[in-house]
Amino acid sequence: MADLKKFLIRRVLTFIPTIVGVTIIVFLIAYVIPADPAKAWAGGEKASPEAVERIKERYHLNEPWYDQYWFLIKGLATNTLIDPRTSNPVLDDIRDRFPVTFQLAIIAFTFTILIGIPLGLISALKRNTWIDTLVRIFALIGVSTPVFWLGYLLLFVFFVKFRITNLAGVPPAPPVQITHVPIIDALLTGNFTLFKQHLARFWLPGFVLGFMGTGVLARFVRNSFLEALSGDYIQFLKAKGVPKLRMYRHALKNALVPIVTVLGLQFGGLLAGTPITETVFALPGMGRYAILSIQNLDFPAVVAITFIYAIIYVTANLVVDILYAVIDPRVRY
Repeated sequence: MADLKKFLIRRVLTFIPTIVGVTIIVFLIAYVIPADPAKAWAGGEKASPEAVERIKERYHLNEPWYDQYWFLIKGLATNTLIDPRTSNPVLDDIRDRFPVTFQLAIIAFTFTILIGIPLGLISALKRNTWIDTLVRIFALIGVSTPVFWLGYLLLFVFFVKFRITNLAGVPPAPPVQITHVPIIDALLTGNFTLFKQHLARFWLPGFVLGFMGTGVLARFVRNSFLEALSGDYIQFLKAKGVPKLRMYRHALKNALVPIVTVLGLQFGGLLAGTPITETVFALPGMGRYAILSIQNLDFPAVVAITFIYAIIYVTANLVVDILYAVIDPRVRY
């Protein structure tokens, strides 16, 4: 138990330098872009010099880069950083859009698990057969297919041709909010009508977002499960005459350790893919907010979104490390 605590403390201590490093890199990239954000925020070419100067003074744009970075980070920590495009605190804008993005990532992650793990297991059990070949082809297609191309293709099929889905806004949140993720709250409060509405709006973008991860996970599960089946303990179980199902259960438990790691990285990757998916499917989430912020040189919002993404990604990896240590006590370095 003491080893596990030390392991977790070491992992938590890596939070701060990781998040700070990510925000510094994003800020420096924005800083070296040859553009005048103050003029863009003031109205473009028609902006008066006085308005541009006021904006530069307010956002410390005339100061060295490290002072500008400190101003942004201090504003994020105190929630006083104002988005020049919306005139709202940046974190408030992100808070309002976060449930849409998180809900999309959860649905995509669900698709990834429900499709990727069974396909990987079937492929391993049917090794070197036509079924195995089909699964590997599917995995290759999943990894190679661009999100935006698949999104537009499925929109043409399910929206234009068959009208199975729609692009009209987002259903409201349930009156009683527990997790502040609408689809989960609707399920927890028994509001199944609202749950169906959210599922009908989000299932297609969720599938598109999770499709690439499905292929990666299927291939990884196949290889991990095959490696577990080739272990000496499986040969010993065979010699003892243990039933196949029981053998597979032992092998799957050992194969889960690397699979859990991949799942954690997949969840972080899903969040990184939301800007394109939300833009294609007109979802008002953090990803679309990030795209609009980049288009309008809204660097405070870009740094804030990167900060939130970094926190989520690092937290997901910490959860994976905890599960890793619980599943295999030997991994507590």
